[in-house]
Amino acid sequence: MSYYYAGCADYQEPHFLDSCFLCRKPLGYNSDIFMYRGNTPFCSKECRQEQIEMDEAKERSWKKSSSSSARKSESNNSTPSKTVRTGTVAVA
Repeated sequence: MSYYYAGCADYQEPHFLDSCFLCRKPLGYNSDIFMYRGNTPFCSKECRQEQIEMDEAKERSWKKSSSSSARKSESNNSTPSKTVRTGTVAVA
């Protein structure tokens, strides 16, 4: 029989709606919460918009780097740089 110690018995994980995802400001129980991408809470439209802009910039950067690496691999594959010999080999 195995037992695992998970820490203090009184410790509770913070709820994902306890604070703003961007600025970490505590979210009140009676205040508006601005959501983004399903379960990401923000304290204001401004914080949410800042996160959206950061995500879009990251996505553009990712697409740019992935398209340039795809172009590199295509150009490497189209230029033959290796000599291939064909024929029969007999081993005794």
